[in-house]
Amino acid sequence: MRMVYFAWVRERVGVSEEDVLPPASVATIADLVDWLSGQSTAHAAAFAQRDRLRAARDQAFVSLDTPIDGAKEIALFPPVTGG
Repeated sequence: MRMVYFAWVRERVGVSEEDVLPPASVATIADLVDWLSGQSTAHAAAFAQRDRLRAARDQAFVSLDTPIDGAKEIALFPPVTGG
């Protein structure tokens, strides 16, 4: 699945996109964030404050408890502000 990162999440991870193949035990976006956090210190730093993360599954805004089964793309980013 394709991971896409925006704003400070991208800066902390160090890449804007990456392909990942999480284990079958990773069922939700929250599980995916936990799994990714263990992949590198950069990922751990980016996801240290989970309450500051927002997500999209196949370009639709979703909560972190959304299942990832069948997703082609998961995006992680900080809260969006208007103005």
